[in-house]
Amino acid sequence: MEIKQFTPADIETHASSLAEILVQTVANDGAVGFVMPLSRQEAAMFWQKKIASEVQAGDRVMFGAFDGDELAGTGQLIVGMPNNQPHRAEISKLMVHPNHRRKGFAKALMMILEQTARQYGRKLITLDTRTDDGGMPLYLALGYQVAGEIPNFGKNAITDGFHSTTYMYKSVSQ
Repeated sequence: MEIKQFTPADIETHASSLAEILVQTVANDGAVGFVMPLSRQEAAMFWQKKIASEVQAGDRVMFGAFDGDELAGTGQLIVGMPNNQPHRAEISKLMVHPNHRRKGFAKALMMILEQTARQYGRKLITLDTRTDDGGMPLYLALGYQVAGEIPNFGKNAITDGFHSTTYMYKSVSQ
C-alpha cells in the first residue's frame, strides 16, 4: 500500500480511476453526495473541475491510496475554512473501491489526513457520515466523538428515501 498526495495533474492522470471509485461507491449506496444513475463522465468531471480547482487553490488536500499501480481509494482534507475557524479541518469524500475494502486503505487514509491536519496546525477535525454506515466503526475506533445526528439529511444513492447523517469530531494535538 502506498499513499500519495495528489496535485491537480495527478487528478487528471487518475481521472478514470477516480471516476470508477466514485461510481462504484455510489452504486453500492455510498452517501457521498451523489445518487444513481451516475455516469463515469459526470464522475470524472467532478474530480477534474471541482476538486482539482480546490486542490489548486490550496483549500483541499487530497490523497490517493494505491494497491500496487491500482488506485484503491481516496480521501480529502478541507483546510480552506472561514476565518473564524482557522483551527479546524474537515475530512471529505473518503472512498475505497469495493474491491479493496477491508484491507486497511480507509484507516491508512484517515491516518494521513489526521497527520496533514496537524501539519496545517489544525486542532479540531470534523466529518459527517451516514448514520450507522460502514465508516462509523472506523471513526469511533480512531477516537472520533459523535456530535449529533440529523434525520433525513440526504437522499439515498440507490433507493427511494432519505438517510440520517451523524456529525463527528476529534481534537488533535501537534
